[in-house]
Amino acid sequence: MKYHLFIIWFLLINSALYSQERKFTYIQFDVAISITGNPDRDEPEAYAGEKKSFFIPNAIGSKLGYGVHYNQWLTLGIHSGLDWKWDDKLVAVPVYLNFGLSPKISESGRITLQLGYGKGFALGRGNLNGEYKKIRLGLTGSDQTIFIEVSDYDFQLHDQKSIGSLSFGVSLISF
Repeated sequence: MKYHLFIIWFLLINSALYSQERKFTYIQFDVAISITGNPDRDEPEAYAGEKKSFFIPNAIGSKLGYGVHYNQWLTLGIHSGLDWKWDDKLVAVPVYLNFGLSPKISESGRITLQLGYGKGFALGRGNLNGEYKKIRLGLTGSDQTIFIEVSDYDFQLHDQKSIGSLSFGVSLISF
């Protein structure tokens, strides 16, 4: 009986020591700015030589996630955050599962593809909620990612069937 307890104790201590060496969780923080077409693009210029932008920012968002990874190549986590779309006068909260693939393309660089699916909630709009979907493509250095993201809140607001956005941003990942 003593030997069985010793073996169990040895295995528990050994696995605890090895789990200290291999950290398999990650934390991810994102900041993104969404763009849209400029509705005033075709209006006459107020000043001579003034050039109007084809795209203008229309939203800002930030998200935080926590999950598990396998060799920084495969990730699965739960993420949430805030998206503020000032053209639509909307503040929304997505809560979603995030699946990511990040194969190496160089010694310190990776290409990152992330897919997210969950639920989106509009704040201050009663029980306005729906599905939330996103897809992200990015380039990752040591722990920073520059990305482009397309996301969609599947609920109706004003005369829009769903609320979508095209965003550019930066993500910090701690493995």
